[in-house]
Amino acid sequence: MNSFGRIFRVNVFGESHGESVGVNIDGIPAGIPLKQEDFLPDLERRKGGARGTTPRKEEDLPFLKSGVFNDRTTGAPITILFENNNTRSSDYAKLREFPRPGHADFVAAKKFGGFEDYRGGGHFSGRLTLNLVAAGVIAKKILGENIRVNAVIKEVGGFADAEEGLEEAIKAKDSVGGIVECTVDGLPIGLGEPFFDSVESALAHAAFAIPAIKGIEFGAGFAAAKMKGLEHNDPIVDATGKTATNHAGGVVGGITNGNQLVFRVAVKPTSSTPKEQQTLNIASGQVETFSVKGRHDLCIALRVPVVLEAVTAMVLADFMLLEMRVPRVFQ
Repeated sequence: MNSFGRIFRVNVFGESHGESVGVNIDGIPAGIPLKQEDFLPDLERRKGGARGTTPRKEEDLPFLKSGVFNDRTTGAPITILFENNNTRSSDYAKLREFPRPGHADFVAAKKFGGFEDYRGGGHFSGRLTLNLVAAGVIAKKILGENIRVNAVIKEVGGFADAEEGLEEAIKAKDSVGGIVECTVDGLPIGLGEPFFDSVESALAHAAFAIPAIKGIEFGAGFAAAKMKGLEHNDPIVDATGKTATNHAGGVVGGITNGNQLVFRVAVKPTSSTPKEQQTLNIASGQVETFSVKGRHDLCIALRVPVVLEAVTAMVLADFMLLEMRVPRVFQ
């Protein structure tokens, strides 16, 4: 449903044009320094307003409602709220008749019988990635300074140069996708379990919670299918487990091997393209031409790196707590 994790357990709630979106996080160790200002750098990275992103601007200030006392975590669940103030719900009124191709409009109406909040995508909106980023800020604190999570844009619209990809999208007056790569340095050997609780399984599960993610690969990824075994194998060069190459992406048998964790996600083009499209008019029962109005990202991939870092930190913090590699009380 809307929860993820075993010890570090994250529950998200809210709708894009509702009163607020928010997150409740259980399993956080006590004594971690935490105040509103700690969230602002990562939240700023997720904001719209930059070239190629939505012009919708929100303050995105996190209001800590529980679980923090005297600027330290108490060990109780933390609830964080973000207010929605800059909404234009009238832009979405016509979408009741024209469900957007590629978006959740149609399936949401069918699944929830028409009771869902459709404004701005409702509970399916990328607005809820605010919740993930907030959880990620806390997860990064649990991981500590020695474990470094970093995600970057690798491609936009098929171009390694993001600006070039955006220019092509602007010329076409259409949205584009992209590829985002995430790396993690400083991980210990031994996180993860075989099969269903492998590091790849957990990271893939979390990554696909980010709207618009359509694919994931670790290390050499799909290129491994074209390699020979000797070429793909990573020779171990010393007793720390360091390898000469890293085609495995830092995970073997579902378990971290001490090398850099490396994986990439594919982000689809934003469904809400300004181009005219054809889709079913639910009211008339006919396929008709329509165009999407409102404020949308030209390339949602541009805002994904910090969100991908967040869900990665969530997964790894959960594994670290399961392995009892971090204390339940920070001094």
